[in-house]
Amino acid sequence: MNKNCAITLLSAATACALLAQEPPANPLVNGEKGIYTYISGALIAAAEKMPEENYAFKPTPEIRSFGQLVGHVADAQYMFCSMALGVKNPTPSIEKGITAKADLVQALKDAVAYCNTKAYAGMTDAKAGEITKMMGRDSPRLTVLSLNTAHADEHYGNMVTYLRLKGIVPPTSEPRK
Repeated sequence: MNKNCAITLLSAATACALLAQEPPANPLVNGEKGIYTYISGALIAAAEKMPEENYAFKPTPEIRSFGQLVGHVADAQYMFCSMALGVKNPTPSIEKGITAKADLVQALKDAVAYCNTKAYAGMTDAKAGEITKMMGRDSPRLTVLSLNTAHADEHYGNMVTYLRLKGIVPPTSEPRK
């Protein structure tokens, strides 16, 4: 058998094997969860990386301090994930009630865990398409989770700026190991 014929047969066999495989379960939810996992991990790493003495830092007086930003993101995790579930938000205002770094980092970790164990753990693609209320509007559950990811990513960008202003390399800019 010549080389071209062997390559063609191997390619055809590989394509048939791939087509015979079962598609992954819940690809929409799993895709969104993958992005959320990356972003939420970066948020937590940034919150851990900023020294405690910089948690009160505000680049300008009109905006949130770094600590308030961490609290705001934690609040939003609970808000969006409880909306996606169609349940009452389980937490009081973290942003306005907590100031110490260790407590804010733990609150953020707890909020991310809430989203992972409550909103994502039982979510299927079928459930993701169900309609829930988001800020008074009907929205699919997956849209609410996607907005949470976008909001988290937006504020990770803010955290990057705060870190850079303090001469700290953000977690996602560190050399890969």
